[in-house]
Amino acid sequence: MLENSPNPTAAHEGHSHVHNVETQRQIINRLSRIEGHIRGVKNMVQEDRHCAEVLIQIAAVRGALDRVARMILDEHLTACVARAAVEGNIEAEIEELKAALDRFLP
Repeated sequence: MLENSPNPTAAHEGHSHVHNVETQRQIINRLSRIEGHIRGVKNMVQEDRHCAEVLIQIAAVRGALDRVARMILDEHLTACVARAAVEGNIEAEIEELKAALDRFLP
């Protein structure tokens, strides 16, 4: 993802995991807002709010998470895949991306 992982995969062991600082800041800010939104949904359930209202808020959270995922994918393509192409190990990076997308996409 956007930071050093305690368990890097074999494809990442040979490089530093550096990303655009501004993009990382934007992603963290969006995730913080989503975190607050999730707490709001939890409060709605605790307050026994109308089910339709809760579902609308859950849809909003899903949309926000999808937008963050797109940002992360874009950053991955521009940083990690581009770096792998320069380093000559693009095939391994593409296979890793395919595996991640298989888990991510329904």
